[in-house]
Amino acid sequence: MPRDTFDDAEYERRLNRTKTRLREENLDAIVVTDPANMNYLTGYDGWSFYVHQAVVVTTDRDEPVWVGRQMDADGARATTALAEESIRAYSDDHVHSPYDLHPMDYVAGVLEELDVSEGRIGLEMDAAYFTAKSYMRLQQTLPDADFEDTTLLVGWVRVNKSDQELEYMREAAQISETAMQAGLDAIEAGVPEYEAAAAIYDALISGTDEFGGDYPSIVPLMPSGDHTGTPHLTWTDRPFEEGDPVIIELSGCRHRYHSPLARTAFVGDPPAELERTAKIVNEGIQAALDVAEPGVTCETVEEAWRETIAAYDIEKEDRIGYSVGLGYPPDWGEHTASIRPGDETVLEENMTFHMIPGIWTADIGMETSETFRVTSDGVETLAEFPRKLFTA
Repeated sequence: MPRDTFDDAEYERRLNRTKTRLREENLDAIVVTDPANMNYLTGYDGWSFYVHQAVVVTTDRDEPVWVGRQMDADGARATTALAEESIRAYSDDHVHSPYDLHPMDYVAGVLEELDVSEGRIGLEMDAAYFTAKSYMRLQQTLPDADFEDTTLLVGWVRVNKSDQELEYMREAAQISETAMQAGLDAIEAGVPEYEAAAAIYDALISGTDEFGGDYPSIVPLMPSGDHTGTPHLTWTDRPFEEGDPVIIELSGCRHRYHSPLARTAFVGDPPAELERTAKIVNEGIQAALDVAEPGVTCETVEEAWRETIAAYDIEKEDRIGYSVGLGYPPDWGEHTASIRPGDETVLEENMTFHMIPGIWTADIGMETSETFRVTSDGVETLAEFPRKLFTA
């Protein structure tokens, strides 16, 4: 991420809020390994998360410390404004090492240098790239440390977006619109599914006339035919056929910020049952959006959806949305608030959510989604794309 993506004051605010959370939890430090959280705190942006890396924040040090592979240190210099002493790199023999070396041994040394090796240290225990072996090596190397699970600590700091973050999400929404239209335009009988996927990818990266796009955290999801009841399938070599329903879920990405969008299409004349289902889904989405505002809980928003579809004798108590924004593979979700029964998170201004209620049966699935921002008195949907069942 270029250094001018956000100003220094924004990174300072993020770091100060994180330090406040550490003090509230009586922690001396946190080892951040989620790539999105690393980016959030420092601006670091690189496809290096397939090897171990971290950002260490302590309560008494002005800057975070980036820790990563030696060949990626220049990436930290290029994408962050960290001072040289805040960039620490381990040698390449730590990578997939046959020599009983592990990158977390090096991280442990950094924690010792920062004088927190005998303190209370937070770890993102459920982060995708923090492995069981990473935890074991830290325990073995720092036996006097008290490790705590702080998987969501930075995630909760991230839930309220700044004006600049919201602008990037609006730009991502414009890319989502362009990519969705490209996918819908490519779908027709006889066209292989991969050609539609290629059209979507081209639009996701090409962006708009004003700005380009980035790779999204999740590939375009595109179940079709008999498989639209399974929402997380991608594409195949199979040509679309007359009578195929097709679900497209995708997201534009702008400086790692996402604004997901899902729509459903039908190749040919859609059956009455699918048209009815589309009407129910869209009515339920609108009902949920209508009640969302500051002070309302996530479960109240979900309840509006559930009560709407119950009038049509449909029951579905899965979550219908989640906090969204900055992300790296494998997910654009923030893993904090969810729009579902039992989630008592209170909506606040400038929280952002991807609402994606779907109705799936053994025969067919229907999805429509909106990414929205909580405003001072309601919501703002970030995309302006027709909310309907499309035909190809």
